[in-house]
Amino acid sequence: MEEVKEMQHKEKENMGSVTKTDEKISSESTGEVTNVVSDSGAAVKPSEEPKARFNRMKLFNKVMQKSLEKFIEHASFNRFASTFRQVYTKNPQRMESIYKQFIEDVKKAIQEDIDRLIEEGRLEVKLNELDKLERAAKNKTEPAWRPSGVPEEDLCSFLIPYYQKQEKYMQRELKKIQDENAALAQKVQAGRENIARTENHISNVVDEWKASAAKFEKLSSALCSADVFGV
Repeated sequence: MEEVKEMQHKEKENMGSVTKTDEKISSESTGEVTNVVSDSGAAVKPSEEPKARFNRMKLFNKVMQKSLEKFIEHASFNRFASTFRQVYTKNPQRMESIYKQFIEDVKKAIQEDIDRLIEEGRLEVKLNELDKLERAAKNKTEPAWRPSGVPEEDLCSFLIPYYQKQEKYMQRELKKIQDENAALAQKVQAGRENIARTENHISNVVDEWKASAAKFEKLSSALCSADVFGV
């Protein structure tokens, strides 16, 4: 019973520390966001651009680390031991060693997932794009788009410009293909004409060769006759 009361007391202390951690995360995150907004609200110089991006990435990393710490605090040793009470009562030191190894493996796995999320999601590039969107939005005077409340109209207002762009793109591609086909047709026609000229030239050469051969045969037959040699 004393062990249970002590574990419950420690559990309450851990929950209190978790609440304080939540408040600290909220205040720090709010402060970071305020700083980022104030930085983006001012005229951003080229030299200040990397700093703004660093602040966004720093804020994301801080939130992830605080969330990881909060998760680890929830997975306290008391809860771990209460889940495996029989093992804990038999060998508390062994249970504590297992718990430490478990926490290290969990931290490592979560941190690897966060790093993979940043890399595969191209988070830094997306944050840079967010900076560009913010800077571009400052120069716009017209009101931003808002949903009308009618899903069909909102969907059409979004899809129609997209399909119009696709239609123009397809028309350009069709015109390009038609021009390429016309050029190829001209090349084919020129090739056919060249082949026809070549065939005609070959036919004329063959006719001339046949005529020459006939003349040679006639001349040779005349030279080889018996009257010529007086036989």
